Amino acid sequence: MPESAEEYAARVVAAQDRDGRLPVGGQEVLGWDVFPFEVDGLRAKVGPVLVDVEPPRRGEDPSGCHCREAAMEGPAATGDWAAVWEGVGWRVKVAPPSGSPLVLVAEPLEHLDVDALSDDLAAALGRLQVALVGAVEALPSVGRCHVLRLGDGGAHAHVWFVARPARMPQLRGSFMVVWDDLLPPVPAEVRDANAAFVVERLVRRLGGRAVTALA
Repeated sequence: MPESAEEYAARVVAAQDRDGRLPVGGQEVLGWDVFPFEVDGLRAKVGPVLVDVEPPRRGEDPSGCHCREAAMEGPAATGDWAAVWEGVGWRVKVAPPSGSPLVLVAEPLEHLDVDALSDDLAAALGRLQVALVGAVEALPSVGRCHVLRLGDGGAHAHVWFVARPARMPQLRGSFMVVWDDLLPPVPAEVRDANAAFVVERLVRRLGGRAVTALA
């Protein structure tokens, strides 16, 4: 029998000190060479604690999901999420400029979470993921494309594609999503040129259509 949430939480509480903090040691993640912060003085926040229910996500009520809004088409604004490609039941959006050379999100055109995807949509996602990774990693400034499915913020299925800059070893691994917020944002025209490079390859490989005007 799998353990309950209460049993898991009890084990976490047992590991906390009397102030409710978990120990911070140098042998785990803090000892990794890619950890982006100095360790001296660092401590974990109080918690985590068990709550009665999961916090609601945007889109649990489909009428409040962003997919009910018209996808932006036309020139991409610097601070906007812009749809850049559509096809095979999926849409790809580009994030506002950040420290990464490019951040994209793939989401189904229909309001569905991951566990509700049809076999055809799931297969299309697999093909899209392979094509996106290949296109992003072909960018000259990119060493790797990280693929993430988190799902805590929204009930509409979405998969992240985060470009890790090339030849900067400290940016390798899961902390790239932290470095993305710390590094200076790329100029909007660089983001747009990178996105256009990827979209051109998506259309060539999968068909579909480019949606937003990019550099």
